[in-house]
Amino acid sequence: MTEDKQGIATAASATRPRRQGLAIAKDATSPYATTEPEQVYAGKYPLSRFLFVYVNRAPGKPLDPLTNEFVKFALSHEGQEVVLKDGYLPLHAATVEQELAKLR
Repeated sequence: MTEDKQGIATAASATRPRRQGLAIAKDATSPYATTEPEQVYAGKYPLSRFLFVYVNRAPGKPLDPLTNEFVKFALSHEGQEVVLKDGYLPLHAATVEQELAKLR
């Protein structure tokens, strides 16, 4: 990999701790937003997105027990701490509750 000072890349902040997030705007008339968590959570940073976990489940059937436990762990406080450690923002509690309800 080359060191390009004019390069732009997307990655989790923990994977490149010496890099800074780039303040960007949605278009020429929009205000610039930073990668600060409050701006990302508010939907102001145009390159933010959710990371999705997909599981293979038959319609109307419960998840198999191992997959169910994995998803519950991913949504747990401990699982969200792993997400944060890896450089991503954890889910809001309300989102976690919505997703956990899908497992019931």
